Amino acid sequence: MAKRRIGILTGGGDVPGLNSVIKSVVYRGWENGLEVVGFRKGFEGLTHVNLDDPASKARYVLELNRENTRTIDRHGGTILHSSRVGPSKVRDLPPHLIGRSLPVTKGKGGLTYDLTSQVLENLERLEIDSLIAIGGDGTLKSAAQLDRHGVKVMGIPKTMDNDVQGTEYCVGFSTAITRATAAIDRQRTTIGSHERVGIFRVFGRDAGFTALYSAHVTSNRCVIPEYPVDLEKLIHLLITEKRDNPSNYVLVILSEGATWKGYEVQEFGRPDALGRRKKASVAEVLSEEIQIRTGEETIVSDLTYDLRSGEPDFLDKLVASTFGTMALDAILDGGHGQMSAIVNGCYELVSIPDPAMGPRKVDVPTMYNVDRYRPLYGDKRHWPIFLTRVAPAPG
Repeated sequence: MAKRRIGILTGGGDVPGLNSVIKSVVYRGWENGLEVVGFRKGFEGLTHVNLDDPASKARYVLELNRENTRTIDRHGGTILHSSRVGPSKVRDLPPHLIGRSLPVTKGKGGLTYDLTSQVLENLERLEIDSLIAIGGDGTLKSAAQLDRHGVKVMGIPKTMDNDVQGTEYCVGFSTAITRATAAIDRQRTTIGSHERVGIFRVFGRDAGFTALYSAHVTSNRCVIPEYPVDLEKLIHLLITEKRDNPSNYVLVILSEGATWKGYEVQEFGRPDALGRRKKASVAEVLSEEIQIRTGEETIVSDLTYDLRSGEPDFLDKLVASTFGTMALDAILDGGHGQMSAIVNGCYELVSIPDPAMGPRKVDVPTMYNVDRYRPLYGDKRHWPIFLTRVAPAPG
């Protein structure tokens, strides 16, 4: 009897901990007599591979085993590489599909092609029984769509923003805030030596968890997408705190999607297939406003990509490997359409979130001090460690 084969891929931005997920799936699969196939570059590995071309197959399909995954959890990134390609919205066709009659849509990102049928065909030809998709909102949205088309899919949430619905924790979050707090505390020496206003920008397009938690342990003010602050008040608070500080410096942490009343987030660059463009640095805008209004000098530090680089910390290794094992065990039990999660501080399986729900947000009343633009520190008894409870989804 042929062995069951499962596929695994990593989509979207990389985070520390992805290799820990991959290794745990491979090892748990091997213990149960399964073969594991890795698809390189996320869903591009399933949309762009030409299985009739050995070079294309070698580029996109990687047989995984205990030997070639033995040490991968010691490193960051993903050995499978990644992309932001989604099967239903592909902008650039591979050569072997050019000229075929394919469903096409015109949207904010331009013309995109629906290659779902190509993905289904490739999975069938490779005899893939189930698929594990590791990613954020975009990857999990594609995973849910494939599950509705009959592919048995399990999801694993990863994002430094920690904003996937249905779970209190996403792979990559702990390492991101650990790196952010270390960088912020390290740069105090320079900011303090020059008596400046230190402005730090971290990831968080739609949700402020990374900024909020970094501010929580560094005792700084922060600005998050969920609450547009009053710019004049923010600057007054910062300058007052700076002048009350014997060392005459102050720090503030901004999510990349942070805003204030009257300010529209500025974007630039070519839209991706989903119509999203890069956000201009709100930290640079705030720096200019402070200098114009007060004459105070600033130091701006963009921590974004540094937070996703390098090896994972302990918590990300622990959660990542557990999430991978949970997904594999669910497959062995015949499960699909589910996602590994943490609910009320406990490991759980939930339904892959409905994309219509959008990203999970900071609960401002319980987590953010809207008068002082700081995290709320009190009344945390009986709350889970990541402070925002989520109700388990059906299934």
